[in-house]
Amino acid sequence: MRHAREDYERFQDPSGKVPDEEPVFLIRGQDRVGATAVRLYATLAEEAGADPDLVQRCRDHADRMAEWPKHKTPDLA
Repeated sequence: MRHAREDYERFQDPSGKVPDEEPVFLIRGQDRVGATAVRLYATLAEEAGADPDLVQRCRDHADRMAEWPKHKTPDLA
């Protein structure tokens, strides 16, 4: 799996469900805009007809991200 940031390449898929060249985007809890991005994803997924459980899990995760004690501006390694 290919990450948008080279320093995130260490995050792997041990079960092999993600093809080696499939793009993957990782948003950390400390990312100042992360929770908003995940909430927007949940809304778009909902509008696209995604499973309501998936949508709720995304929103719950966004809440946990917003509660993370440290936030910083997105950056590169």
